[in-house]
Amino acid sequence: MSRIMAPSEGHRQRLRDRFFQNGIESFHDYEVIELLLTLSTPRKDMKPQAKELIRRFGSLASVLEAPTSVLMDVKGLGTANIFALKLPHAVGRRYLSEQTKGKDYLRSSKTVKDYLTHNLRERNREVFMVIFLDGQNQIIKMEELFSGSLTTSAIYPREVVQKVLDYDAASVILVHNHPSGSLTPSGSDRAVTKKLQTALAAIDVEILDHLIVGGNEFFSFADHRLL
Repeated sequence: MSRIMAPSEGHRQRLRDRFFQNGIESFHDYEVIELLLTLSTPRKDMKPQAKELIRRFGSLASVLEAPTSVLMDVKGLGTANIFALKLPHAVGRRYLSEQTKGKDYLRSSKTVKDYLTHNLRERNREVFMVIFLDGQNQIIKMEELFSGSLTTSAIYPREVVQKVLDYDAASVILVHNHPSGSLTPSGSDRAVTKKLQTALAAIDVEILDHLIVGGNEFFSFADHRLL
């Protein structure tokens, strides 16, 4: 005798079947969130919570980037649900990062930009990263070094220089985000770039570019001849 599925169980099975048949592109944002939440709460209808998350934060990306403390304020969510939301995003970051290691920067620039966009576009604070390259322009490491407002007093050239020496890098690319979405470099952005150029020139290391991430777009200091 076959078991009769509860309506919510049948709905979850239909979501899973749709994923395998048509991929994630066939889902609305709230359905992606719902599918993730059901991984940690398999016997409860999580559609109301999923819709509330999208209503409150506005998009799938914003939900995934929301601080844990803020997510905990949503009624019906527990630590297991938040873990289910955070883990795939973290895995995605790790995957994209590992896809770039040992690759030529120019040939893999799309993968690098996918990683940077995935990592930075929804941050509500400025994050300063450095891409360390070897003598053949292959990527050694991409690392976050500072966070907060990007000012000359917040960026410590000595720490950047020490990381360059640790990784035996021949050149670097600077990266930071503008949470506002603006791509226009500020006076502080230009000053920080100049400050790091001076410090790295002392050890014969070149800054190849400074990228500003705003949403899904990039501003390149090199392309605009600001280096």
